[in-house]
Amino acid sequence: MGAQRLFILIAGLWVGSLLAVGYLVAPAIFSTMTDRQAAGMVAGSIFRIEAYLSLIVCIGLMVLANLLVNRGLHQFRIIRWILLAMLLCSIAAAFIFIPWMNSLRDDALLQGMPVMLSPSATLFGRLHGASSIFFMLQSILGIYLVWRLSDRQQ
Repeated sequence: MGAQRLFILIAGLWVGSLLAVGYLVAPAIFSTMTDRQAAGMVAGSIFRIEAYLSLIVCIGLMVLANLLVNRGLHQFRIIRWILLAMLLCSIAAAFIFIPWMNSLRDDALLQGMPVMLSPSATLFGRLHGASSIFFMLQSILGIYLVWRLSDRQQ
């Protein structure tokens, strides 16, 4: 029972952090800062930290979910699939989208211009759109995860 409660607590805090960063913190940064380039760099740094945190938490929850399944809590089998999908979103963010966008931004800054005025602006915009879709998918999966965990029937 204690492991299951710990699982629910960690999952709730983690999903809450995803939602807070993506839908409260990032918009607040862009609405507060007048320099869009600097705001993007700050938001990108926060999303990078969130992606690494998500990797660690998700792997830990998957290990704990396996333990709970082995203890006979078979409702955590579907939870493992949700976590796997969320882990794939985190991997895509941490190791594909964020580094690629940072590289494009750094290259543009070396040329003395913001990334949105550089020749890479279109690619950067597409990567940003794709990463936003992955983040939204991860958010929806996270909400579904917490919803399933809150169901007493499971």
